[in-house]
Amino acid sequence: MSQQENTYDYVVIGGGTAGSVIASRLTENPDVSVAVIEGGPSDVGREDVLTLRRWMGLLGGELDYDYPTTEQPRGNSHIRHSRARVLGGCSSHNTLIAFKPLPSDWDEWETAGAKGWGAASMETYYARLLNNIVPVDENDRNAIARDFVAAARTALDVPLVEGFNREPFTEGAGFFDLAYHPEDNKRSSASVAYLHPVMDERPNLTLLLETWAYRLELDGKRVTGVHVRTKDDEEVLVHARREVLLCAGAVDSPRLLLHSGIGPAGDLEELDIPVVHDLPGVGENLLDHPESVIVWETHGPIPENSAMDSDAGLFVRRDPGAPGPDLMFHFYQIPFTDNPERIGYERPAHGVSMTPNIPKPRSRGRLYLTSADPSVKPALDFRYFTDEDDYDGRTLVDGIRIAREIAAAEPLAGWLKREVCPGPEATGDEELSAYARQVAHTVYHPAGTCRMGESSDEQAVVDPELRVRGLDGIRIADASVFPSMPAVNPMVGVLMVGEKAAELIGGDAR
Repeated sequence: MSQQENTYDYVVIGGGTAGSVIASRLTENPDVSVAVIEGGPSDVGREDVLTLRRWMGLLGGELDYDYPTTEQPRGNSHIRHSRARVLGGCSSHNTLIAFKPLPSDWDEWETAGAKGWGAASMETYYARLLNNIVPVDENDRNAIARDFVAAARTALDVPLVEGFNREPFTEGAGFFDLAYHPEDNKRSSASVAYLHPVMDERPNLTLLLETWAYRLELDGKRVTGVHVRTKDDEEVLVHARREVLLCAGAVDSPRLLLHSGIGPAGDLEELDIPVVHDLPGVGENLLDHPESVIVWETHGPIPENSAMDSDAGLFVRRDPGAPGPDLMFHFYQIPFTDNPERIGYERPAHGVSMTPNIPKPRSRGRLYLTSADPSVKPALDFRYFTDEDDYDGRTLVDGIRIAREIAAAEPLAGWLKREVCPGPEATGDEELSAYARQVAHTVYHPAGTCRMGESSDEQAVVDPELRVRGLDGIRIADASVFPSMPAVNPMVGVLMVGEKAAELIGGDAR
């Protein structure tokens, strides 16, 4: 392939949640050419991907990059961070629980230096989303999930929420909104909503699938392209006339920067990676939504109708001064017991679980390289439960106690035979904390590793226009730019980042 044939106006690295949005929006202009570099295959015709109920079968399989966690002295060191290797990215891999970030989340970003990203200005981007975001269909509302919602309202005196995206909320129980098509349980992922309708109709859109980006090409301080390896193991340089748009996610975006010599100079020098641009914030500020689990055995089988086995949940505001919820629960119509089993608990034949989750975690971690070889996975040190005041650990203890209150309330109580783990004998704060941290898991929300901030902020990697500080020809648009974690599942926030990025890029081009 000649250089001319391999040159595009824009090169999007990552055909995931934000990358799909950006590629679709930019190619609405027929005079603009866009190449999308995606490490995985297409999701077209893949029933294992497109059928939402089959999401758990994707974790750890052929379509998962499956990143390990470093040793976590106060948490679970066995967590595997699934990252999707397929068109659509993690929106092709997850439960598609769809929350618009709360106004307080966006305003927190603006306070942190992300000028123009406050709640008032971001509302317009939600209205532009092409995904089919709807409440869990009545036919998918499992009877025990309905009774969980009723018991939570009884036990905690919280409101019923019918449509979490209709109005901002601070607490409440209800069925989630999902990005799906209820009639056939098919995903309305980023790729389904933004790429499938146009991928065969726009000659200015090129999808380079099963193509892995491993190093950026720079001319001085300008990024001009990216080195890739194809599925045939060919090494190719893909050129960008205007910009490279890095949308590889909170793990692979900083990873690509680091392997390109962009990041903390000292760390790069230790690995003999030539320093191209000293940018100390790359890989710092690693965020996640950790959660624990409490499991009950039911008296027998429960109804099988469900959208994706975790269709309902609960938000609690323990601190009345908090701008939003500070404790969240997913309710699983399955005994979600992988981590408890690892430390000796048995999986009940029939059961359910609640997973207390930390909406606004205070612990901050770090991503870093252990080798100059781009094929070696980076180290993910989330530093779970290391915040100075142990806010994160105490949140999970509160969550277990609240979960027990819900389990004791009708109509849920009538379904439950016994608490399996941690077990009713575990009552003390220290005992519950040790259990909660030992079996803690992730809901696969890594973020923050190329965070956005003011141009004068030495730890900020991108400015409010998503341009990498000190470089030309490159922007980042994915969860890595989050200055702080939204209180809710971040997928819709990433879609909105993609919509705003497309507007910023298109505006600059004009």
